[in-house]
Amino acid sequence: MVFTIQVNNREIEARKGETILEALRRAGFEVPTLCNMKDFTPTGACRMCVVEVEGRQDLVPSCSHYVEEWMKISTHSPRVIKARRTITELLLSNHPDDCLYCEKNGNCELQKIAEEMHIRERKIPGSPVFIRPDRSSPGITREPAKCILCGRCVRVCEEIQQVATLDFIYRGSSIKVTPAFDRELNFSNCIQCGQCLLVCPTGALTEKVRFTELENKLHDASATVVAHYSPSVPLLLAEKFRLKPSVDASGVLKAILSKLGFDRVYASAFGTEVFIMEEAALLLRHIRKNEKLPVISSACPAWVSFAENEFPDLLPLLSTCRSPQQMASTLAKMHVSEDKTVKEPDKIFTVAISPCTARKYESQKPELTRKGLPETDLAISISELFRLIRLYGVDPLLVESEGLPNGMKAITSAGRLSDISGGITEGVIRTFYFMATGNDLKEYRIEKLRNHKSRRDYTLKAGNHEYRFAVLSGLAMLPSLIEEIRSGTCNLHYVEIMACPGGCTAGGGQPSAPSQQILRQRAKDTFESQEKEILKCAHRSPEITELYEKKLGEPGGKKAVDLLHTHFTARNIFARK
Repeated sequence: MVFTIQVNNREIEARKGETILEALRRAGFEVPTLCNMKDFTPTGACRMCVVEVEGRQDLVPSCSHYVEEWMKISTHSPRVIKARRTITELLLSNHPDDCLYCEKNGNCELQKIAEEMHIRERKIPGSPVFIRPDRSSPGITREPAKCILCGRCVRVCEEIQQVATLDFIYRGSSIKVTPAFDRELNFSNCIQCGQCLLVCPTGALTEKVRFTELENKLHDASATVVAHYSPSVPLLLAEKFRLKPSVDASGVLKAILSKLGFDRVYASAFGTEVFIMEEAALLLRHIRKNEKLPVISSACPAWVSFAENEFPDLLPLLSTCRSPQQMASTLAKMHVSEDKTVKEPDKIFTVAISPCTARKYESQKPELTRKGLPETDLAISISELFRLIRLYGVDPLLVESEGLPNGMKAITSAGRLSDISGGITEGVIRTFYFMATGNDLKEYRIEKLRNHKSRRDYTLKAGNHEYRFAVLSGLAMLPSLIEEIRSGTCNLHYVEIMACPGGCTAGGGQPSAPSQQILRQRAKDTFESQEKEILKCAHRSPEITELYEKKLGEPGGKKAVDLLHTHFTARNIFARK
């Protein structure tokens, strides 16, 4: 039902069942808010979105009140502006005055509202209490003193990610948001996915940055600094700097990284192609030898962390393959160390670039070291890359494209799909079918895996056999899958799980949270770009074939397993029974 309401003496259309805020935004009215999130039940916690409704004595929080036909609304009356200014001043009364040093400076919603309210001094004296920042986590820094109790992180962690690391404790003036038992993040069940970072309106939750270490390596003439980037990084670079569609974003990225001081630049998609080979061989072995099924992908470090923390009984089902990024680091170090121009192979420093904050945690796992040293020396996010680009004064619009060097260059479409939910499964299916039948699939596009549902199932027919695959986008459908596995009713052969809904393109290492529309456009662009590749399967890559012939032996063989596989450890942090 559509009806008319009056807003600031202007008539607009409203729909029955929508909130005042939704109607206002659809009509183009800007109303500030610090707690509201699209697709979440409104809480009205911050009260910043209050509006004046004729006939109502009190101001109304527009995010939690539904529109009614008789309404005459004022969004910026003197009374409303005074209320918003007072709320902002109250929030700032105990807030630290370190904006210049804050990671969120220039990207802080509270800072933006304070500027809009023209607040230039502290009018309400507060009692700032020093609370030590929590820097225990490999990927996330938590500064409780900057928390405004909006509850966004709590809701995302609990309702979307199903992890529930953060929650409110205590009451009244003592209330705060913290992990269980008021402990540090590193001693909680946090999976480092970074979804909380995307919704935090202040600097209370930020990405842990290791700029100094990276800069020191880039300036060290004796070090060989190697970068490899995940398939979505060129896409996000083009999106951020509005590169023309005709521009080769991968070539521009390679040129930018060279200007920043990286000595070698590779595509992590090469590691994805090797991952697909190992994953397909592992799945085929499990099926033929009647080993435990389903095989659950271990490509997502946030999901692996979740399994290690809370579902130790599922660890035997996890694929032992290292993630594509970890494989890329291992292969990059091996490739560079064989270069005779590299005088000190022990000073090779590998940097992985992706939109994922959980990679920071993954790179420090003891299970992924070799001789006590990490294969990935440093993992940085796309946000950090953008900062580096600004720091070194590089304008991507003026950079000429450079091709990738020979070796470790992905040349099949399968390797470019890994950052999209369902992409790894599609690549695995293509190679698994070949390994099982000796023939290539006639149709490489698997449309059933390319929709945007939280769970997608697909049955592959190969000869007289049927193989069942499932893709979980986000962790919302995980409880039902676990119930199937534990009850013995699961008939799946392979499961891909990505902690972030939509895949790595929705990772926590981005400057801001992408909308569903943006995520779908990214998926569409990824699928369209990979269609241009002549080779569709990892096993058809001449470089992959050569790598196995000269270095790795056969997929799933002893050499490959020793170099590219791992094991998992139950962490037993608040384990569910």
